[in-house]
Amino acid sequence: MSGAVMQAGYAEDRAAIEDLMARYLFAMDWGDYEAYLDMFTEDGELEFVRGTAKGRQAISESVRAFKQSIGQFYKDADGNPAILRHIISQTVIRIEGDRAFAVAFWWEMANDGPGGKPKPGTFGTYEDELVKQDGRWLFSKRRILNEFLEGRGTGEVNPVRLLDERAQRARA
Repeated sequence: MSGAVMQAGYAEDRAAIEDLMARYLFAMDWGDYEAYLDMFTEDGELEFVRGTAKGRQAISESVRAFKQSIGQFYKDADGNPAILRHIISQTVIRIEGDRAFAVAFWWEMANDGPGGKPKPGTFGTYEDELVKQDGRWLFSKRRILNEFLEGRGTGEVNPVRLLDERAQRARA
């Protein structure tokens, strides 16, 4: 961990954050909005292609509208809304006390390939800020970048370097 100090409990905190990140994807892909919203702080922020939503109510409205509209873009061979499943990999997590910073690569698959077979679709990165409240890690900010959309890509600088810079600023 470049520039980071391993603190006691790092493995447990990292495991809890990785679990949160995985649960987020299951909640989104299965439309479990209650579980999805429960992963954010009350004043949490979600930035994605549709803009920025602040607070659980605004996040709920944005995510529901997005999930409903996605079926218009992804259709299976019979014209039905395709089933999307997101995958997360290459996760870097830096923990600074009760705050954490994470960056991860994501991509999604849909059953809109020939014969209803899975087909890789979009991809990008998550840039997260998390806080530990009452012993539980939550997203305080999630920024979703989409490498395939103009103006929504990660950029030329290694996202892990940017994560370390954000963590350093928070530590100061």
